[in-house]
Amino acid sequence: MNGARTLATAARVLRQLRHDPRSIALMLLVPVLMLTLLRYVFDGSPRTFDSIGASLLGIFPLITMFLVTSIATLRERTSGTLERLLAMPLGKGDLIAGYALAFGAVAVVQSLLATGLALWLLGLDVTGSPWLLLLVALLDALLGTALGLFVSAFAASEFQAVQFMPAVIFPQLLLCGLFAARDTMQPVLSALSDVLPMSYAVDGMTQVLTHTDMTADFVRDTVVVAACALLVLALGAATLRRRTP
Repeated sequence: MNGARTLATAARVLRQLRHDPRSIALMLLVPVLMLTLLRYVFDGSPRTFDSIGASLLGIFPLITMFLVTSIATLRERTSGTLERLLAMPLGKGDLIAGYALAFGAVAVVQSLLATGLALWLLGLDVTGSPWLLLLVALLDALLGTALGLFVSAFAASEFQAVQFMPAVIFPQLLLCGLFAARDTMQPVLSALSDVLPMSYAVDGMTQVLTHTDMTADFVRDTVVVAACALLVLALGAATLRRRTP
């Protein structure tokens, strides 16, 4: 990997995103709008919003970043842009890291907007530090970015990229503990949830919601989410093809 090439790739992707207002709106505004909608769905039960709002603060960015990243990366692959870039002295690691940095920068803005809105405008009540909440939201968004980059290698069209969402995101959403405690699930499903990164994302949010200080479980959860994001990025670089079929 070369730092200058990685930064140049990230700058190019950001310039392209600047001219795509629909993708920017999807990444930045959809999580904000969904949290606002959720707050007023539970308008008569603020405690319910407090109990699930923190978890969804991490899930919504993960989903939107997965969707936008997978489609944007696939668009460059099918247009031949990636093939031309890889014909230059640009390594696969440079390319994947550049995309991760670009979308990661957007994820920072997204997480700041969503966390700030939830805490200071929607009245989300958390026991722990807002900065820890922001950290988990950011890691979740980065995980969504990594998953989107990875699955784009296996899709031949934008429609196929969207079809990966039920296969990659929905099982994690059902098993992450948002709808039922993981230890009350059927044993096989409970064991499966233990290896899914979204489970640790939700657990990390729950730790901030219920504890005033950083706990050992919180550290474990954030490390697992970060490690999964790095692992998926490495797999994305390994599966990146120099020639588009």
